Amino acid sequence: MKEDILIVDAYNMIGNWPKLNRLKLTDRLPEARDELLNMLANYKKLRDAKITVVFDAMYVPGISKSYKQFDLEVVWTNRDETADSYIEKLAKERQTRFTQVTVATSDQAEQWTIFSEGALRIPARELLTDIERAQNEVKQTAREFADKGIVRKSPWNDQQLYKLEKLRDQMMAKPKRKKKP
Repeated sequence: MKEDILIVDAYNMIGNWPKLNRLKLTDRLPEARDELLNMLANYKKLRDAKITVVFDAMYVPGISKSYKQFDLEVVWTNRDETADSYIEKLAKERQTRFTQVTVATSDQAEQWTIFSEGALRIPARELLTDIERAQNEVKQTAREFADKGIVRKSPWNDQQLYKLEKLRDQMMAKPKRKKKP
């Protein structure tokens, strides 16, 4: 089974998701970015995929960095590099016979490059629908459990999930063989 990798063109999502776009239009772009990361982090918990969120540094000049937040890879492009060109290179690097890259974007020009590399494309609105559907399924399952009298303990927080993921990675790593004397 292939590993799923989702690459998100952040400002495409902010511009196309009504709630985030309202924040942007009312000069609350940092709040829109934070909300996007929170939504994607919650989605990641429901879907087994690696998620990379790419921000175009043209909106925050001077920033060029990559870091982990909410178990997401967050990338700010270089000042002279667009999110589109960064995503195209990243999709090409990460698309292998063992991985399936999906790029969330609403940029028409970008989709042809993505397809030529073997990656898939999901439009911004479709990703939002998928996120909302996944959240509704979790809520529906919780209601069904409650109706049956099944009590669910509180969910694991991000720190606990991070520790569990590290432990799983350690267990999945190949053990080093000891040399014979």
